[in-house]
Amino acid sequence: MEVPETDAHQCVVGVTVPLPQPWAAQVRTIRLGAGDPLALSIPPHVTLVPPTAVDARHLEEVRAHVARVARDTAPFLCEVGGVDSFRPVTPVAYLAVGDGAAELDALQAALRVETGPLAVDLRYPFRPHLTLAHEVDDEALDDALAAGKGIRGQFVVDCVRLDRMGDDGLWHLLGLVPLGAR
Repeated sequence: MEVPETDAHQCVVGVTVPLPQPWAAQVRTIRLGAGDPLALSIPPHVTLVPPTAVDARHLEEVRAHVARVARDTAPFLCEVGGVDSFRPVTPVAYLAVGDGAAELDALQAALRVETGPLAVDLRYPFRPHLTLAHEVDDEALDDALAAGKGIRGQFVVDCVRLDRMGDDGLWHLLGLVPLGAR
């Protein structure tokens, strides 16, 4: 996970779709088994806005923006299953998103709109996924891929999670924001 450097007036935020149970526990177990250093500090999720530096004095503007985008987005069905890797570009094994991928793409684009407080250029093109292992060797990535093959699930995406990275390097919940709450 790349975390941007900040100055004295900035903080780092991120927006995700939390993975519900029982799949969250399964993904966390795979990450732990692979030796992923972030397995316990990051709840299983689909990233919509990666770690992004914002002016800490404008956190309310960020919250309002996320709430507006969420309010204008209807809940939708998301299906996860099947595994893949971003190798050789980056050492990440992941669980793929099927149905719901287009809705996730539209949601992340609306959150990162150029005129909004979360405008950030992505290092790689957006591909909705759930990380099974990251920052581990090839053998551990292969093990994570094998362990994740049996995971299949469907759930309704009805909220997004807004987090702020603390000085301790951990993500702290700023709010679960419901979708379609007009």
